[in-house]
Amino acid sequence: MKKWHDITQPLTNNMAHWPGDTPFSFSISATKEQTGSANVGKIVTSVHMGTHVDAPFHFDNNGKTIEQIPISTYVGPALVIDVSRFSSINSTVLEEFNLGGIKRVLLRTSLPNNPSYFPKELPYLDPEIAPYLAAKGVILLGVDMPSVDPITSKSLDTHHALHHHGIHILENIMLDEVEPGNYELIALPLRIIGADGSPVRAILRSMEENS
Repeated sequence: MKKWHDITQPLTNNMAHWPGDTPFSFSISATKEQTGSANVGKIVTSVHMGTHVDAPFHFDNNGKTIEQIPISTYVGPALVIDVSRFSSINSTVLEEFNLGGIKRVLLRTSLPNNPSYFPKELPYLDPEIAPYLAAKGVILLGVDMPSVDPITSKSLDTHHALHHHGIHILENIMLDEVEPGNYELIALPLRIIGADGSPVRAILRSMEENS
């Protein structure tokens, strides 16, 4: 049997959030006793909390919003590669891996999967990986970090470079327990009209039996 791997950060009231952004909050807004029929929950959150995808509108006022991106972008074969021994990831690093025919690349970096801690620094993704990945046919890049750019970046060079080369962005996936290799990815965003991103439930299915 092919195994499913849940690579989604759990959404909890004590999870870390981007400094200055809206934190995640879940509460019961009405109890079964109050309504006479059902408990009703309420969430308040940024669309960039936890495991999420960025729409181009997030960093480009003329970019597509989340509902305008084909859902096929977020479903299909994906390759998990381990780049955790590198503090800076560029095309030279990526040349060590066979990306031929790969449309979705997921990077397991040196950043530990800890949803309750917001990191001060991230492994660096050089913007020049964008043309390299595009030349390989990649349409989606996933990372186990809150951003593909440095925390302090205002220019968001890697976001823009990936967008310019037709590559969509999946952030804050959890890959510490996932072996490198080929998987089927499902990471569907919510259909939020006009949104600059969306939380996703990201899962991987092993391509080999009993793995």
